[in-house]
Amino acid sequence: MRAVVAVLLFVTAAHAGLWGLFQEKQAAPDFRGILPSVSYAPFEGSAHPDIDNIPQIEKIRADLKKLSTITRAIRLYSSTGGVELVPPIAAEFGLKVTVGAWIDKNSDRNKREIEAAINLAKRNSNVNGIVVGNETIFRGEQKITDLVELIKQVKKSVNVPVTTGEIWNIWRDNPELASSVDFIAAHVLPYWENFTDKQAVDQAVAMFQLLRDQFPGKRIVIAEFGWPSAGYNLRNAEPGPFEQASVLRNFVTRAEAIGIDYNIVEAIDQPWKFFEGGVGPYWGILDANREPKFAWTGPIVNENYWKLAAIALLMGILMSLPILRLEQPTIMQALVLSAAANGVGAWVSTVFAYWAGHYFVFGSAFALTLGLILLVPLILIAMARIDEIAAIAFGRGPRRLITKSAPLAPATIGENVAFPKVSIHIPAYYEPVEMLKQTLDAVSRLDYPNFECVCIINNTPDPEFWRPIQDHCRALGERFKFINAEKVQGFKAGALRIAMERTAADAEIIGIIDADYVVHPDWLKDLVPVFADPRVGLVQAPQEHRDGDRSLMHYIMNGEYAGFFDIGMVQRNEFNSIIVHGTMCLIRRSAMDMAGGWSGDTICEDTDLGLTIQEQGWLTHYTNVRYGEGLLPDTYEAFKKQRHRWAYGGFQIVKKHWRRFLPGASRLTPDQRREFSLGWLNWLGAESLGVVVAILNLIWVPIVAFADIAVPDKILTLPIIASFAVSLIHFLALYRLRVKIKAGQMLGAMIAAMSVQWTVSRAVAQGLITEHLAFARTSKGGLSRMSIEFQAFWEAVIGILLLIGAAVLVVTNGYKEVREIYIFAGVLVLQSLPFLAAVAIAVLENSRINSFAFWRNSAVRTAELIGLRPVTLPTVNTQSQPVASEIRREVK
Repeated sequence: MRAVVAVLLFVTAAHAGLWGLFQEKQAAPDFRGILPSVSYAPFEGSAHPDIDNIPQIEKIRADLKKLSTITRAIRLYSSTGGVELVPPIAAEFGLKVTVGAWIDKNSDRNKREIEAAINLAKRNSNVNGIVVGNETIFRGEQKITDLVELIKQVKKSVNVPVTTGEIWNIWRDNPELASSVDFIAAHVLPYWENFTDKQAVDQAVAMFQLLRDQFPGKRIVIAEFGWPSAGYNLRNAEPGPFEQASVLRNFVTRAEAIGIDYNIVEAIDQPWKFFEGGVGPYWGILDANREPKFAWTGPIVNENYWKLAAIALLMGILMSLPILRLEQPTIMQALVLSAAANGVGAWVSTVFAYWAGHYFVFGSAFALTLGLILLVPLILIAMARIDEIAAIAFGRGPRRLITKSAPLAPATIGENVAFPKVSIHIPAYYEPVEMLKQTLDAVSRLDYPNFECVCIINNTPDPEFWRPIQDHCRALGERFKFINAEKVQGFKAGALRIAMERTAADAEIIGIIDADYVVHPDWLKDLVPVFADPRVGLVQAPQEHRDGDRSLMHYIMNGEYAGFFDIGMVQRNEFNSIIVHGTMCLIRRSAMDMAGGWSGDTICEDTDLGLTIQEQGWLTHYTNVRYGEGLLPDTYEAFKKQRHRWAYGGFQIVKKHWRRFLPGASRLTPDQRREFSLGWLNWLGAESLGVVVAILNLIWVPIVAFADIAVPDKILTLPIIASFAVSLIHFLALYRLRVKIKAGQMLGAMIAAMSVQWTVSRAVAQGLITEHLAFARTSKGGLSRMSIEFQAFWEAVIGILLLIGAAVLVVTNGYKEVREIYIFAGVLVLQSLPFLAAVAIAVLENSRINSFAFWRNSAVRTAELIGLRPVTLPTVNTQSQPVASEIRREVK
């Protein structure tokens, strides 16, 4: 424990050291003077001034009182809508005012604006100029000749200089405009011209010099110069608080030194300017709360930096505390977990910084809140996977796992029963006859003296399916009981309840195997002794499959199944939290009775019963030794239907059992509650969350592409990418460490695992709106025919839409090159992979390359082409093939 505490302190100290190391400080020229002019808009909040954002006199007075300490004059952009209140109030604080008349295509409004501007100039002696229109030519809302006429109209009516505000190149390219004004009011905004913050001042000075050279003797004013403190990049232009402070401090000192007349845009952040893209609200030197965003002297620093560091460190410590509850964690295990916890803490701090430093309208606030809500389970899932990586890669080996070499007590239960009786139950429903015979024959070869076998065929009226099995059971002897039950309620659970009624009274242990499983002779001999411990209620062996070489698809499916049994189940077993999956399962009869037996209110009756047994306080054990092999689903359709049944049944179990996870509601330990909760979240939640986020991102594509709104990368998209990377590392690392398969099969297993995301999410969605779906049998043994329908239609639709969305983002971002949009496009590509994985397997199933014969023949042909002697390749295991041929004969 001391070593673990030392590790946590070390990681926390290292985290704090990184904050200190990466604290940004920038040098910039000090400015202790007064700014000659700043742009001012007397509006607050996110409402547009044309709708309901009406300035208040007291708010204006408070603003101008503060601005009077940092500037000598202000520039306005309108003379109506409440802005006309500004000039007389500005006079109270000795501020000069450059009045603006907003000009657009609306002639009536233009007339009102010009009349109001003229009146303000006549009535207020502190008005030092009028700007008729703001970038009106640039926006294409007036022709130059028409704007010149408006300027002349104003000049005739006032005794102050009159001009218009335009981007510098408009002045350069239209000399006739320059000749009509009293001075040139040029806008030089390097951000919008894709200059870096380091180039911004030089560019502004150069454009000033260009205009002075082109119009000698004309007064040149840089009427707008500024830099945004937040938002997205525009090619090389990076907004940010440090960039804003550096650009403005360098500019004003340079301008003062060479005598440039200028106006800074703008005085106060304007949250309502969200329509100007991500940077629109953030040009102020004061924030929306009227507080300075940076200091004009001394090094440029983030004054809230160490507050954010404290949040990150505190969250890192809090999320590291569960490590102290681990039983004998290794130093490396604690190091990995604590580093991950502190990484999450840093992300939480980034979220706080973003939330505090940005303005939101309802839509953006809702989208961001929803995104963060969805990220919380995503982060928890990633942390759970990191925990599993750390435990398997760096932790201590399994201690509860039953292995062949593990010493066991004698197989005794009760009063010196040397070999307690086991009743093996085999439920079957329209199962291939020869396959079921193989299962019964394997049971008959068990190396255990005291067992019976109850084979129950339910709801299968066709005698061709049950009569041969009845005869076969008679041939195998009195140990084998046959039941043909019709009109059974409760699906498989109902059949197993009937089997329990026919079970021998002295049977102490109930064994469950599926109809396709060929058990090994030592199954009972090895595992029944575990029940010598009276606390043990259940022992589970893994599933295995003997037909993984039927096709390439079955090969990768088999690899996908193996991961669950060699990784997840082994780890859950350490906390007495295994998931019972029915086949190859041994259950103490008294534990089953205490749990209420098989329940038909879920379609995963085995998992339901196993959890109930654990809730009663019984111990469960797991072995990863293969004691039998079954058959894989015949088709990709069957594979998906099986996964749908598991997911739907799992969600039924969540709804049925969640109250028993409350404190004191059952005998589940905290570790068991954690493992089951995280397990459900990791499986049902991760898949469903992936689909929901993908669809929401698709909806967001046109907004990002055409509304100049980017998704914040540090708090939304990068965490998604990081979570994907964690999932990828989790899969590859744990497969390499625990699952004994080749690299090619491992890659295929990963594709198969991804391919069921849509299937699982559909099952969860159906679980939310329905109570019961019919039990769907998984077709095995070659009985089912290939469906003529494409088995990944909706996956193809969503996957292609995600790729199209990514392409649209890349194309529309070509002239802006906003980094956050490219990252968002990358996220869409990543989110398409599970859907495309389903498409790939569906295509593979109907392709020639799905056959191993194709690859053998290709290898032989290649060897012959390059002059090598033909090689002998492994033959396909045909153990299961007679089953299929026999079925076809029976069906005929």
